[in-house]
Amino acid sequence: MLRFAFRNLMSRPVRSILALLGLTVAIAGMVGLFSIATGIDDTVGKTFARIPGLAALQPGAPIPLFSRLPAEWADEIAKLPGVRTARREIWVRAQLVDGKPTFSPPRFLFGTDIDATLKLKKAVYRDDITSGRFLTKDDLGTMNCVVSRTIADAFLKKVGDTLRVDGFNLTIVGIYHTGSLLLDVAIVLDGAVVRQIGQFDADLISSVYIEPDGTVSSPQLTEEIRQHFRGRHANDWRANAVTAFPEAGAINMLNAAAKLLQGKTDAKTDSQRETRAPAASESATDQEVVEDAVEVRSAQDWGDKIAEFSSDLDIFLYLMTGIGVVIALLSILNTMLMSVAERLIEFGVLKANGWSAWDVMRLITWESALLGLSGGVLGCTTGWIAVQIVNAIFPTKLHLYASPGLLLFSLIFSTVLGMIGGLYPAIWALRMSPMEAIRRG
Repeated sequence: MLRFAFRNLMSRPVRSILALLGLTVAIAGMVGLFSIATGIDDTVGKTFARIPGLAALQPGAPIPLFSRLPAEWADEIAKLPGVRTARREIWVRAQLVDGKPTFSPPRFLFGTDIDATLKLKKAVYRDDITSGRFLTKDDLGTMNCVVSRTIADAFLKKVGDTLRVDGFNLTIVGIYHTGSLLLDVAIVLDGAVVRQIGQFDADLISSVYIEPDGTVSSPQLTEEIRQHFRGRHANDWRANAVTAFPEAGAINMLNAAAKLLQGKTDAKTDSQRETRAPAASESATDQEVVEDAVEVRSAQDWGDKIAEFSSDLDIFLYLMTGIGVVIALLSILNTMLMSVAERLIEFGVLKANGWSAWDVMRLITWESALLGLSGGVLGCTTGWIAVQIVNAIFPTKLHLYASPGLLLFSLIFSTVLGMIGGLYPAIWALRMSPMEAIRRG
């Protein structure tokens, strides 16, 4: 039966090839699109598997770059039961590296507490040195830095070279490589130096990295830290907007200028503003106390937040893939329907010679299944090759991952899709009596 089905397909090669190409493109597109989501999951999994500790940061901040905490809170965290080490971290975006803007991919200055980093049992960057060395106590207050291999290659640097960042000359003493797009974007320096380069408020830090000592479970330690800082007043630690976020000052100035140009400074407006001021002040006072002054996240929490983004992305991918699948399904349906219509006499003769309706249906189903399987193999192969090419061309910007599970699912889906495409023509053919099939043919 399988050989017979194959010969029937080859008897009309042009139509079969066109249907095969349509399905191949649809499956290749599905592999390519969903490799984006699986690539994100793979990157996140590999990244946060390397970070066993907890991170304390400002509530609501998506990443430490946008977080501000009082520096002394790190000392309070270090004294809590269950904490082995609490490391202060400062994150600042590097605007210019060797005179080039860093839009994509971004580059960050990571100011670390060197003493605390050396005490950690496991430390990203410190444990990933491939050339040179990591920072030591001798590097406190100096412009010595450690950069990723990605950054070193992009700017043609090696250990001992100078890297100019935002007007400061940094000396590269080490090169690291983690293999993660989320981690290989940092230039690691002493925290005090990053504070100077980024004009970071002297009393603030971005986050605190917490390494548990194992005597307390991570969920319990997380809750203890939250409880310790719960009820703190926001004004006790809130940074000046212009210092923490320099762009805020310019925005406020532009807003004020716009109001002046619009003529909104008349006496009536001032009077109304004064009338409303006490209520606004009371509202602000009521909102000063927050329930959680610190948000503590584990590697699993980070993964869950990125998974939320990935799930939203999946909706878009399903829609895009659905368009290609519908086109492929219609292509197979058209091919099989035309094939059945052209072979009505053949089916009539086969039925007259003892073939049952089930035999005819099996033949047509085998033909459509062969189309689906062949399209799946070609589509998966094409999609996988395309993913490797994209990763090779954009190694620092994208990480697509066509996992074995995705490829297997795509192959099975393509085969089932082909069988569904041949289902209607098969049912149509088996309902005809031998004489009716011969007459219509």
